[in-house]
Amino acid sequence: MPKVLFALTSHGQLGDTGRNTGFYVPEVAHPAEVFRAHGWDIAFVSVTGGKPPRDGVKDDDTVTADFLTAHEEQLASTPTAGSLQAADYDAIYYAGGHGAMWDFPHDGALAKLAAAIYEHGGVVAAVCHGPAGLVSIVRADGTPLVEGKQVAAFTNEEEEAVGLTDVVPFALESALIEKGAKFSKTSNFSEYAVADTRLVTGQNPASAARVAELVIAELS
Repeated sequence: MPKVLFALTSHGQLGDTGRNTGFYVPEVAHPAEVFRAHGWDIAFVSVTGGKPPRDGVKDDDTVTADFLTAHEEQLASTPTAGSLQAADYDAIYYAGGHGAMWDFPHDGALAKLAAAIYEHGGVVAAVCHGPAGLVSIVRADGTPLVEGKQVAAFTNEEEEAVGLTDVVPFALESALIEKGAKFSKTSNFSEYAVADTRLVTGQNPASAARVAELVIAELS
């Protein structure tokens, strides 16, 4: 049974706004449904372990509600990357949520785990703000994972549209381009995902399930 590891932010404060953030739950719940439908097993990791903060839960989203019920125990006690082995996973999927902008780029153990999964023939995937974790992943030859590859993520225009350009610690689109990514995008908040040599990325929450489909296709 193939296995995907969802990487979750542990950062719960949206800068100095006084608002809470965390991992955007629908960006895990909806792709998880796709993976399960194709016979994949699901696991979780977070930056500091334990119960990661949550964001984006909506009362009318039954997929998310069912996901949280099914994985309540796993999400209450997530491991850190340093305790995991890359050989146990076929893919790692960096979930979004604004919190990822603060802690994903600085988790060296998580970046090392993702690089090892990739080098062993697995897929590295990310959606929305999840690609913040990609900026620190380096391949065995010393090059950034995203260098020369088609990449999508939450865009500078989308950040401006939600009024958080001056709150997030950096511009995600710009950071990926600086690492050599061939950044591509569509209109704000529309579904868009790309796959390039076992790197799969999506632009926003609407793209999360499509990212899962592309991960499965990359390994099929």
